[in-house]
Amino acid sequence: MKLITFKTAAGYRLGVLDQEQVIDLAKADASVPAGLREALRAGVDLVGAARKAVDNSENERVPLASLELAPLVPEPGKIVCLGHNYYDHAKEGGNLKPEYPLIFFRGASSLIAHGDPVIRPQVSEKLDYEAELVMVIGKRARHVKRENALEHVFGYACFNDVSVRDYQKRTSQWTIGKNFDGTGAFGPWLVTADELAPGAEGLDLRLRLNGEVMQRANTSDMIWSVAETIELLTECLTLEAGDVVVMGTPAGVGWARNPPVWLKPGDTVAVEIDGIGVLENVVQDEVRTR
Repeated sequence: MKLITFKTAAGYRLGVLDQEQVIDLAKADASVPAGLREALRAGVDLVGAARKAVDNSENERVPLASLELAPLVPEPGKIVCLGHNYYDHAKEGGNLKPEYPLIFFRGASSLIAHGDPVIRPQVSEKLDYEAELVMVIGKRARHVKRENALEHVFGYACFNDVSVRDYQKRTSQWTIGKNFDGTGAFGPWLVTADELAPGAEGLDLRLRLNGEVMQRANTSDMIWSVAETIELLTECLTLEAGDVVVMGTPAGVGWARNPPVWLKPGDTVAVEIDGIGVLENVVQDEVRTR
């Protein structure tokens, strides 16, 4: 099933995609909370509810194109991100084969939806793209072994970990360069885990800048798989329903090119993962205020 989060005057709503039409799940079933995170934390069988809603021809449907999308989980409890999770990307940055993933956090205020503008900030022109797979946690996980880890994944989506490189490199922790407003593109929809290969392995991933392919890889190329990542993370912390884990980017980023390629206003940047979808955003300058 494909689920979206969309905006209404009353707040965020959770919908199931039926071809190019959307059913509001909470309207179709009053037991389903209006938000994805809330529904997962409540233990709702969202796959079952979504299938039931699609099968009922009497449920109201609205065109997907008529809705304003939101990040799939607008306010996650945690957004955990991996760096150096593809050998080729680590190498292009002059780094040795990593023995442990570089882990950093994003804040919810950085997130944007499919179709929202990526914001080039006032303070830097070194804005870069990063195509990534993202997983959404479906149930609490602590001290989970990899053989059972996938039981805790609800679904997968596309992510563009847009980075302000000069600020990222000001610290060894990367965090400040990864948390500018309008830089964490997340969507367009979530594909539930049952629709994909275990751990979302074997999926081709691409990033296109103004139609030109800049990054190309396969999710099987990741150093730490989804299951291994959950095992590593839950040695240290609790992953809760509705948390988000962003799985790292392959080679081809703009700063590593000669000359570097920086995102500029008017650029269209698209992350595509086979079996999931296409996340597309256009770059614009931050509106200057006094």
